[in-house]
Amino acid sequence: MRAFVVNDFETPPSLQDIAVPTPNAHEIRVKIEACGLNFADLLMTQGKYQETPELPFTLGMEVAGTVDSVGSAVEGPAVGDRIAVFGGQGGLAEFGIFDPRRAVHIPKEMSFTDAAAFQIAYGTSHVALDYRARMQPGETLLVLGAAGGVGLTAVEIGKLMGANVIACARGADKLAVAKNAGADHLIDATDADIRAEVRALGGADVVYDPVGGDQFKAAFRACKPEARLLPIGFASGDIPHIPANHLLVKNLSVLGMYWGGYLAFKPEVIAESLETLFAWYSQGKLHPHVSNIVSLEDAADGLALLRQRASTGKVVITP
Repeated sequence: MRAFVVNDFETPPSLQDIAVPTPNAHEIRVKIEACGLNFADLLMTQGKYQETPELPFTLGMEVAGTVDSVGSAVEGPAVGDRIAVFGGQGGLAEFGIFDPRRAVHIPKEMSFTDAAAFQIAYGTSHVALDYRARMQPGETLLVLGAAGGVGLTAVEIGKLMGANVIACARGADKLAVAKNAGADHLIDATDADIRAEVRALGGADVVYDPVGGDQFKAAFRACKPEARLLPIGFASGDIPHIPANHLLVKNLSVLGMYWGGYLAFKPEVIAESLETLFAWYSQGKLHPHVSNIVSLEDAADGLALLRQRASTGKVVITP
């Protein structure tokens, strides 16, 4: 089978022919129909992600497809089931071996493309805003990187939860995507004074930040008293330092948020969140935005779209 493999951190990953894997007694094999790309995939190619697998490994964190084979000790899912899996690796291939405990059945009306774009982006935003920040209807939510993979879902879910949503992104085209997802106010991060514009809108109760750097610093200074800040990632490459004395003065809370981490110590948080999200999807309340569908042969081009910030929403690779 074909797989997009990272052999070392000095050379780019490449498409290779490798053996089709065989599941052990406690694994399932999935015929992969779609794999969603994430910023973490870029970090993995450089060995900079907190959960980078041992070399060599096949890239691709989240997939959707059909169960093709199951180990003798697997109780479910069954062969033929349509599922999505957050496996952490192995997704950019024609077949993948995964832990069945990480597999979730996808609604009959959900396409494989939507399913591959769904778990991490929507799961991160829902757990962040609902479980971590306890955001309430009527509060003001500031979303940085609002047209990106996770940022766009934060706009959509924030609006669904009743927030007043301020979307911050670079350029008119990306802001238009955020507006279409439900944003009430738009800030062009290209040249705007983010602090001044957010404060002019009354300040932020919750800040959702997958960007870091100067944008985090500006948002931090535009917070209302008792605001909650959610560092989701650092796409800017700049991890900000947080002045503790400012937290004290405004009674602010900074809430770390790593969606995959809950699988290890509190998996029920993810399970309950996904149940809610799949129900919202089935009710027509969520609409995954996939700006680019790319073949496995062109997976490197898909990663380049993320690196160059040329995509909106998700990029999905189809074998």
